[in-house]
Amino acid sequence: MELADEIVINAPKERVYEALNDPEVLRQCIPGCEELIKHSDTELEAKVVLKIGPVKARFSGDVQLDTSGAPDAFSLTGQGNGGAAGHAKGGADVTLTEVGETTILRYEAKAAIGGKLAQLGSRLIQSTAKKLAAKFFKSFAEVVNEETPA
Repeated sequence: MELADEIVINAPKERVYEALNDPEVLRQCIPGCEELIKHSDTELEAKVVLKIGPVKARFSGDVQLDTSGAPDAFSLTGQGNGGAAGHAKGGADVTLTEVGETTILRYEAKAAIGGKLAQLGSRLIQSTAKKLAAKFFKSFAEVVNEETPA
């Protein structure tokens, strides 16, 4: 499954990049996130509860960041386990482009799922993934916009 989109955030690129590296901001924005622990600048651990169709599961997983292109671009990879519900793994490439006083955040993500979740059908999974991504970026833009002085 692949997802790609872009969102305009009313803040300078440096501020957007800082927020993307702030575990508290991310915890607030990730749908269903119960806990987000930053082990290092490149390693995060998350606990997330998601409901996808009839399946509700608590996922725990690890995320690795590659910040070699920062602050203009970075990528992340991760995997999560939802017990009997299944598992997921994937990654995303993110680019930040400053345009005047705003930043355009673009992402391309790929994910693979297995277990009970994979049996739900690709359309349901794809539409749920799009909704979750849209919800995350909408929340993220709101948090960054609130914290950026006018």
